[in-house]
Amino acid sequence: MAAKEGYCMKCQAKKEIKDPQEITMKNGRPATQGVCPDCGTKIFKIGK
Repeated sequence: MAAKEGYCMKCQAKKEIKDPQEITMKNGRPATQGVCPDCGTKIFKIGK
């Protein structure tokens, strides 16, 4: 499985998502939610 990447707003850089969780938003679209490994800020990425 490839590591998921998302954009951390606090670090202002693309980071690998720590503890990624596949979720489904209210409108039915898939998303990935986790935390930044450096600062601990929540990272949210829409799509697979």
